[in-house]
Amino acid sequence: QVHLVESGGGLVQAGGSLRLSCAASGIVYSPNVMGWYRQAPGKQRELVASITSTSRLNYADSVKGRFTISRDNAKNTVYLQMNSLKPEDTAVYYCRINQYIDAKEYWGQGTQVTVSS
Repeated sequence: QVHLVESGGGLVQAGGSLRLSCAASGIVYSPNVMGWYRQAPGKQRELVASITSTSRLNYADSVKGRFTISRDNAKNTVYLQMNSLKPEDTAVYYCRINQYIDAKEYWGQGTQVTVSS
């Protein structure tokens, strides 16, 4: 069982920055992929960015050039640096880990990000 805890959300003005963190505890198997998803009111959950345990990256087009995902494998922690935030980035941001060895996935509880115009 893996438990994910996100932190770093909050309220920021447009153009500002936030850094999200997600720490995984429990037995974490590699290889795996960790990612950030978001869900705005009335919309489906969507991928924001992901990073594999070998640092392969993937970004949604809407955040390319503004967001940076990174991870610390020793700490089983993934980060999302969000710059040049826009009101449309407002959503609940969720952390997810998908372990290849057993095909299990786990989600965090979510953290609210609100960008005011």
